Amino acid sequence: MKDNPVEDEEHHRETVSGLVKWFDPVKGFGFIIADTGGPDILLHVNVLRNFGQSSISDQARINVLTQNTDRGVQAVEILSIMPPEYGSEALPLTDLAEIGIADVRDVPLEPGRVKWFDKSKGFGFANVFGQPDDVFLHVEVLRRSGLADLQPGEALAMRVIDGKRGRMAAEVHAWEAALSKDD
Repeated sequence: MKDNPVEDEEHHRETVSGLVKWFDPVKGFGFIIADTGGPDILLHVNVLRNFGQSSISDQARINVLTQNTDRGVQAVEILSIMPPEYGSEALPLTDLAEIGIADVRDVPLEPGRVKWFDKSKGFGFANVFGQPDDVFLHVEVLRRSGLADLQPGEALAMRVIDGKRGRMAAEVHAWEAALSKDD
């Protein structure tokens, strides 16, 4: 659905809400399905990077500013991203199964940087600034946080808990997006 359609006469831009149909960080693009229907909206990786992310989960809710071009409708600015909705389904990781979403949100965000992440293996590690221990990153936590992949050196904000096998991220945000979130 269009959220208060904003028309920019000079650039013919419009605010649109929808779901990410798919996004491939290797190809550098993906598509959004608008709540109001119509043609798919191109989402280029540079627009995503301007929002502070290098990837986005399929089915994430997104609000964008679009522009009609000769090649179709394209997102030119991301206004907000919400992770996919999974209902009351519990997090699949045993370390997180006993922790409620509200409890996770009570954990403060910590600044960190991706050490490495292998999407095909489904996990990786990050370092929290000023702390020697690695933080385990699971692909399912990324998906529930609205991300699909991470690159080495990428800055993050994480809610970190002590799991049975060490420190692990319970929620992950792109650093720039986390700056505007309330702890």
